[in-house]
Amino acid sequence: MSSAVKVSDDLVIKAKIKSKIFKRSIAGQIEYWASIGQVIEENPDLPLPFIQEILTAKEEIKAGLGTPYVFGEGA
Repeated sequence: MSSAVKVSDDLVIKAKIKSKIFKRSIAGQIEYWASIGQVIEENPDLPLPFIQEILTAKEEIKAGLGTPYVFGEGA
C-alpha cells in the first residue's frame, strides 16, 4: 500500500541527485534513507558503515550470492 506524504523540496532535490547515482527512484531513495534511519535508531551503538554492510549482505543472500552464517557451525 502506498501513501502520499508531503516532504520538503530540499529533500526531493537531494533524493533526486542520490537516486541517479544509486539507480533508484526518488521514492526509493527516500525509502532507503528512512529504512537506514530506522535501523540507526534501533541500533545506536552500531556505526553506519557496519549497518550498510549488514544490509548489503542480507540482499546478497536473498539474491543467492552467498551463504548465510549459521552460529555454532564451522571452526
